[in-house]
Amino acid sequence: MQAVLGGHPTAFRQWDHGPRQALALHCSLAHAGAWSGLAAALPGVCLTAPDLPGHGRSADWDPETDLHATATRIAEVLTERIGAPLDLIGHSFGATVALRLALERPDLVRTLTLAEPVLFVIARGTPAFEVFVGGYADMERMAEGPRDAAAAFHGAWGVGAFDRLPESQQRYMIERMPLVRAQDDVLLHDAAGLTVPGRLERLRRPVLLVEGAQSPPVVAAIHDVLAARLPNARRLVVPGAGHMVPITHPGIVAAGIAALFASEQREEGVDIGLGGGPARDQAGALMAEGRGHVVEGGPPRA
Repeated sequence: MQAVLGGHPTAFRQWDHGPRQALALHCSLAHAGAWSGLAAALPGVCLTAPDLPGHGRSADWDPETDLHATATRIAEVLTERIGAPLDLIGHSFGATVALRLALERPDLVRTLTLAEPVLFVIARGTPAFEVFVGGYADMERMAEGPRDAAAAFHGAWGVGAFDRLPESQQRYMIERMPLVRAQDDVLLHDAAGLTVPGRLERLRRPVLLVEGAQSPPVVAAIHDVLAARLPNARRLVVPGAGHMVPITHPGIVAAGIAALFASEQREEGVDIGLGGGPARDQAGALMAEGRGHVVEGGPPRA
């Protein structure tokens, strides 16, 4: 499907498995198809996912515009088109866009699931942030061209060896590396003001923070701060997973999301009937153990 959303020609996909509406925003260098596994694991949900600017079949990003703001406007218009409020899901860069939309338009959001939002600036002052910044600078210095940069980026955040990816996928990532650098103003310097005092604290929607246990340490540092500042947040840490957790472990992530839906609906006195199963039980057990749990305005339990 194609439409002009927020002034940008945008492609989007939809997996219609039920009446509950959700919108999912993918990570950098991916496309909407990355959500196919999660969509299949969420019964009762109609999941819509756009190709963000410069990705998939959407139009190229105009370097004269703000990439993060354009992606947020696309998500806002698509949410209004689908029908709000809905369940908003994001991964990595897409999770920072989801968070921004929830902060700017909380009326559009019923629940918010953030899988490893790379809002690095919020971890500033932590040892993990200093390690990340040093590694980021080293990666840029060592990269002799777009291919090296893509390989280094994939090595830090992707799955498997870059050279073993299909040539078409390597080329796709290499061509889109400028999109990664275009996010720095927001992700490293908070040009959008997402972390200003009091802003996160005002978001009352139920939030699920999903992270892989094997992800770079800066991810846990980001989640530590978000869990402390978001008043209605819980965490799910998935053993054996890395940054691509919603793609590599869609069953456990979907179970965590289903539990989030159920808790939100119990507050409303409604049974949505999303069912159970081993993955749902495992997600619940992980949260009960403290590796993923409800956080009420304080840091996560050890």
